[in-house]
Amino acid sequence: MPEATSSKRARFITFEGGEGVGKSTQVKRLLENLEKRNIKTVRTREPGGTSKAEAIRSFILQGRSESWGPGAEAVLFAAARLDHVNELIAPNLRRGTWVLSDRFHDSTRAYQGLTGGVDDKLIGALERLALDGHNPDLTIILDMDPEAAFQRVAAREIEEGLRQTGDRFEKEELDWHRRLRQAFLEIARANADRCVVISAEQPEDALEAMIWDTVSTRFSELSSEVS
Repeated sequence: MPEATSSKRARFITFEGGEGVGKSTQVKRLLENLEKRNIKTVRTREPGGTSKAEAIRSFILQGRSESWGPGAEAVLFAAARLDHVNELIAPNLRRGTWVLSDRFHDSTRAYQGLTGGVDDKLIGALERLALDGHNPDLTIILDMDPEAAFQRVAAREIEEGLRQTGDRFEKEELDWHRRLRQAFLEIARANADRCVVISAEQPEDALEAMIWDTVSTRFSELSSEVS
């Protein structure tokens, strides 16, 4: 695990992983755990987070960009990310507010880059433009067998009486999702100083506790906060 950091500046934490691994739930739970310790925190997502980025999100997830190919989608994601960083992420960090994001630049590397075949040089150039130095302090990659993840989602939808048709990426074949899983694991290996892989194949409460242990170990100032 990365060495604990002692500075009390605001932190930027991202959650990554395949479809249905529980990122949104765990982002919400981590936010609640931080706020219990008087850490001002904002939760966001990608693509999205700002009105312009949400418009791009709708365009992509409805499948309207699919025929353009993964290269064009990478550019669209970068455009959304640029606005997201400039209008939400950077201002909050400057104010001392922690930022938790459900997906960030690693998703573009995994989806359009390693899985979609977009050239790494283009991905890198888009990252430099959109991030402008705002790299995550910690990235939590939730790992789970895609078939198990989709079974979990289907069971929850039945329990809640929902019927989902799936977005642009959820509709991909199972083999595609297996390659996506490997792409995230490859990103984690290449960025071991920033990324921590945690198995999502466990109950939500146990996963929440493991994530909190990871975050509080990484940022040692949390150990001094009163619950």
